[in-house]
Amino acid sequence: MSDSVRLDKWLWAARFFKTRALAKKAIEGGKVHYDGTRAKTSKNVELGALIKVPQGWDVLEVEVTALSDQRRGAPEARKLYAETQESIEHRAREAEARRLNNQVMQHPLKRPDKKQRREIQRFQRHQGE
Repeated sequence: MSDSVRLDKWLWAARFFKTRALAKKAIEGGKVHYDGTRAKTSKNVELGALIKVPQGWDVLEVEVTALSDQRRGAPEARKLYAETQESIEHRAREAEARRLNNQVMQHPLKRPDKKQRREIQRFQRHQGE
């Protein structure tokens, strides 16, 4: 544990990104917000700061609880931050919306397979009688 840690190093140590280069790219691309504003890679992380980090489909909002510039195992990395309650609720709502959307669009437009073509032909033959 150290007194001051760069934002890219902290994100890497907290296992949000696999490499520091990916963390740097996300920060420079404006995807990571530190206390509600875009931050630079060299920003020193402070205890209690709120950081918004993209994770797949979701954006996590975490509060910094510890500082580290060394990457360790996932259980230890999880102790570096605590996700806010609003973030947890927002992720749950978004996941539910995605689940419901996937149920509606389970079969995207595609060509019928062999079995479906036979059923269509059978239906068309019976309609002509």
